[in-house]
Amino acid sequence: MSAADMKAADPPVTVARVTEGSGAQPPRSAPRRTRRKAGALLPYLLIAPAFVAIAAVFAWPLVKTVIMSFQDVGRRELWTGEAAPWVGFEQFTNILGDGEFWAVVWRTVIFMVVCVLATMVIGLGISMLMQRMDTWVRLLLTAALIAAWSMPLLVTTSIFRWFADSDYGVLNMVLTKYLGVDAQGHNWFLNPVQGFVIIGAVVVWGAIPFVAVTLYAALTQVPKELEEAAALDGAGVAGVFRYVTWPVIKPVFQMVGTLSVLWDFNVFGQIFLIRGNKPEPEYTVLGIYSFEKAFESNSFSQGAAISLITVLLLSGVAVYYLRQLLKIGEVE
Repeated sequence: MSAADMKAADPPVTVARVTEGSGAQPPRSAPRRTRRKAGALLPYLLIAPAFVAIAAVFAWPLVKTVIMSFQDVGRRELWTGEAAPWVGFEQFTNILGDGEFWAVVWRTVIFMVVCVLATMVIGLGISMLMQRMDTWVRLLLTAALIAAWSMPLLVTTSIFRWFADSDYGVLNMVLTKYLGVDAQGHNWFLNPVQGFVIIGAVVVWGAIPFVAVTLYAALTQVPKELEEAAALDGAGVAGVFRYVTWPVIKPVFQMVGTLSVLWDFNVFGQIFLIRGNKPEPEYTVLGIYSFEKAFESNSFSQGAAISLITVLLLSGVAVYYLRQLLKIGEVE
């Protein structure tokens, strides 16, 4: 069969033509813009419940706190729901002009710095020891750290109160029986410095597990080849840590340290519980000071204003923390 015969045998193909000026449009496929738009909105719909929960738990109380700080809210307005009078910046000027407030701020800063330094040094030391432990020992230590971290605050403070008890405390018994120091009946909380040592031990005890486990995870990312090469080149233990280990774990160390600053600056429960729900003025930090102004002096607006001032004092630390997170994301 010739090519002409094959061409003649094929059925005719109808070609749709569009006459100019007739207004008819050629057939098109179904538009995909609507489907793309619906797909782009799906992630936002899925996280919408989380945003609602965050707004209910965090955003709305923050808004109410800001409003209260510019009012004079007392017990009557709080219980009856009556509109409180607006006083503008009067609460802030009264607080910032009070010498007691600045004494509390300095006490809080000093306590925070000591606790953060102790937490980071001890946590880094434990994490480096975990590298040199056998696997089963490291697993036992990790389990112990997690158990200490998950211990309720009320239980932890009760243990440390018994530990430092003046009559039956373990600390006084050890000092008297084994170290030859006559500490029987010694009250550690009569001296605020000694009392803050006990309270700081509670804070550090609860913070070390997170720091140690996090820094150990960072240490596992340090290339062993680089450490071995530095050791072969004559670098000592300090040199290997300074020039090889530290640059790798530095971002994580800074992030954990910043979190420790935020947590220790807002310490409340440890002091409140260990002093029997009635801390003495010598043990007042910003969290306790805000609580006392709001609920003991019935000046809820002053308590709200102190809380906002605390947020402003920590805003720089929070911005630094966010910058560290962004840097870690860029490195990864």
